[in-house]
Amino acid sequence: MAPLLSAYDLLTVDLYPPAKDVPCGKFVQLDLSEPTGQAQLARLLKSESIEAVLHLAFVIDPVRTGIVDVSRMWRANVAATQRLLEAVADANSNGTAVRLFVFPSSVSAYGPDLPRQVTEEAELRAHTLPYAVHKREADEICQKMHPQLGGCALYVYRPSIFAGKTMDNFILRAIRGKPSGRGWLARTVERAGWKLPMVMPASASGENSFQYVHVDDVARVLQWTLKHFQPGQLKIINLAGRGEGVTFAECAQLAGTLVVHLPSEKWVVALLRIMWAIGLSGLPPEVIPYFLGSYTMDTTRLREEIGADYESVVRFTSREALLDSL
Repeated sequence: MAPLLSAYDLLTVDLYPPAKDVPCGKFVQLDLSEPTGQAQLARLLKSESIEAVLHLAFVIDPVRTGIVDVSRMWRANVAATQRLLEAVADANSNGTAVRLFVFPSSVSAYGPDLPRQVTEEAELRAHTLPYAVHKREADEICQKMHPQLGGCALYVYRPSIFAGKTMDNFILRAIRGKPSGRGWLARTVERAGWKLPMVMPASASGENSFQYVHVDDVARVLQWTLKHFQPGQLKIINLAGRGEGVTFAECAQLAGTLVVHLPSEKWVVALLRIMWAIGLSGLPPEVIPYFLGSYTMDTTRLREEIGADYESVVRFTSREALLDSL
């Protein structure tokens, strides 16, 4: 995101410092899972005269982030989002200083096993998986608090699974057949170049469909939003790559990853718990319902919102985004 914002005075806040070659403007390191970090960010809104907030901070992959405690995840994901929105409301109490707030929610907020081509009006029914539940809760908080933001525009995007050659998360690692844990066993498998199979229950047909969105397209959508947002408005927009989704079976085939079927979903969950415990996998066992269901969204609103710029902003199909990851 940061390299696309060279035309702006940029303040970047994160849990860890960025790479030295990333032009991120002024960098402030803080932890949004802690009240002190949340309070510090609230002060920065005023002291740095912030006009637009792209709130990208979210613990998605607990192993890679290093935040595996679910209560701390919730504080970073949900409590911090509410605190930041409250800070925007406070900054705008005497006039609209912060004019735009953007929050990327997730397709997972809708819950597992969606009806085909779900629209933005669908109920948010995420459960079981902490990341998905936190996205749903933060999404709902954004909607509830919009009237209190003193004229600040609020854009909630609901992206599908992030993909692209620079992406490295537990979903793509599972598809690639790579270990996602941080233990010595995972490092051994990684160094040896061994490919791990994907494990699914015998009942899984593999015909459930996923959409992907290229991370570069997401960055371009956010850049476009900075230039074209409608003042004061609340916008909720599904965000996915162009074209059709890709079935689970096709994902495995394109990646050349073997799929092994176990007798039942309970067997799969038990195996994932063991792989998590020994540090081989960072795949939360609670993710299984989300691997068995379909996740395809209707993106008509995205096309209409971006209009003539759509094809120059969203450049990858869902399949192309996945292939770029492989």
